[in-house]
Amino acid sequence: MNYCATCHSAKFMRFERLSEDLEMAPEVVMTDLVRFGASKLSDTIPAAIDSETAEKSFGVAPPDLTLVAKYRGIDWVYSYLMGFYKDSSAPTGYNNHLLENVAMPWVMASLQEASSEKEFSELMRDLTNFMAYMSEPVRPFRESFGKYVLGFLMILLVSVRLLKNEYWRDMNEQ
Repeated sequence: MNYCATCHSAKFMRFERLSEDLEMAPEVVMTDLVRFGASKLSDTIPAAIDSETAEKSFGVAPPDLTLVAKYRGIDWVYSYLMGFYKDSSAPTGYNNHLLENVAMPWVMASLQEASSEKEFSELMRDLTNFMAYMSEPVRPFRESFGKYVLGFLMILLVSVRLLKNEYWRDMNEQ
């Protein structure tokens, strides 16, 4: 997260939500994650660099990462993260197969070089899953609640069917 938060913000995710959902002690979140201008657990995740400086440096302001996995999809995010390659003609020294001439510098280059291909793939999968969680933190609750909704609808369907049969019984006898 610290690699990404240097340039990207997560305006719709609060440190407090991370602490609760990931079952991290608030003290750990405060010491390890709250930085870059945030001072409270209730703050959203800011970028370390302001958008104007980033735009001057890279030509474009870095997007907020909170909803990227939701509107692009987790497969796209994973392919994007795995799609960086060395390119001496690119301003940052790296390019991406998915988005040619991307302005983003490949901050994971040192991690990629220090890890095996399998380890790096797992790291990017973890990062992708974290981004999916950030885009919809209530998803596990929503999915677990679905079976109760379907059960209620089944009971309602049976009740309505029995009620319909009772109302129409007199019509069928005539």
